[in-house]
Amino acid sequence: MSGLKTVSESERIGWLLVASGFLINLCLGAIYSFSVFRKPLEDLWRIGAAQSGLPFMVFLAVFAVMMAVAGGLIRKWGPRKTSLLGSILVAAGWMGASFSPNIEALTILYGVVGGAGVGIAYGCPIAVTAAWFPRRSGFAIGLTVMGFGLSGFLMAPILTQLIKTVGPLQTFLYSGTAFLVLLIALSLTLRFPSKESSASGTGSTLVVSRETSSLKRSQMIMTRSFYALWLAYMVGCMAGLMAVGIASPFGIEVAKLDATLSAFSISLFSVFNGVGRPLFGVITDKLGPRKSALLSFGLVSASSLALYFFGEGNPFVYLVFFSILWLNLGGWLAMAPTITKIFFGAKYYSENYGLVFTAYGAGAILGTSISGILRDITGTYLSVLPVAAILTLLGFAVTLGGLKPVVKRD
Repeated sequence: MSGLKTVSESERIGWLLVASGFLINLCLGAIYSFSVFRKPLEDLWRIGAAQSGLPFMVFLAVFAVMMAVAGGLIRKWGPRKTSLLGSILVAAGWMGASFSPNIEALTILYGVVGGAGVGIAYGCPIAVTAAWFPRRSGFAIGLTVMGFGLSGFLMAPILTQLIKTVGPLQTFLYSGTAFLVLLIALSLTLRFPSKESSASGTGSTLVVSRETSSLKRSQMIMTRSFYALWLAYMVGCMAGLMAVGIASPFGIEVAKLDATLSAFSISLFSVFNGVGRPLFGVITDKLGPRKSALLSFGLVSASSLALYFFGEGNPFVYLVFFSILWLNLGGWLAMAPTITKIFFGAKYYSENYGLVFTAYGAGAILGTSISGILRDITGTYLSVLPVAAILTLLGFAVTLGGLKPVVKRD
């Protein structure tokens, strides 16, 4: 009976840490609501759309790079201290942004400082969740990162109202102050399980968390599986973001949505983006990496083609298939960390996933850039969709050819 009690207590602690990680991600994900600041900042500083988007583009790059760096910090300092450092930088970026005299200063403070903070803190709750749930990591990780996906749904309306009330710069200050308090309090809860306790459960039989099966980062990058995972992750994010990034203007220009339905659609898509994370976490637990990746690429391809052929002037097709695209993009942010643990083990997980995550940064920057270029060249957002579908063919090839578990030879 004592053994059963210990497992039950460990699992309870594990789920509490998942909840804490969800809330941390809810705060960190507010940086994805930057679009609500763009028009007010353009009016304030008399700048164009290209300039107003610069802080977010820089954020994406810094976020991805710092994830690779933060993995080593988590292993050396532990998740609590690392998350505290990231939290302080996030708050400093937001609060500092309130004193920006121009877009260049805002880019440094919000994009570089805030982006570095998110990059450092983001991996901490994921690493904690992966450690507490060795046999159900997909679902648990999915729930943890769901906060990031749902953040826009909850935070964008709050930030929009604040901007209307106090202006964009003061909104940065108030938000940063709130994040400082919340993130520090939540970061203090993070910890890895002791060797005696593990919140294992009934789920994937694919995950083996024995340290003897773990690969160091230097060993991981020598494997074919790493490059297959990196490319599949990059393609999944790139194809998804190419489509997701045009959701709002596509709805207005192509699907012919009215203003009310257009505003509702983005909130709906944010929910699907959040739900896709635990959903694909469960799918990865049940079906394994290869089948879950193939399923995702198939859905992205089918949705892109359906929108290309049937989306013009059709709000129903628009809502259904853009929801699926957002669902899949969120899904990759649960699949990739789960597959990293399945393939390369638990001992060096934080370092390894930090490097794998750079694929997201590459996919985000390429996807958003290419979609804009295609729109400028062709004059329509429809041109983005067949390219997204073609990209999934690369995803299929990489998945079938190289997305396989690694067996370490000692």
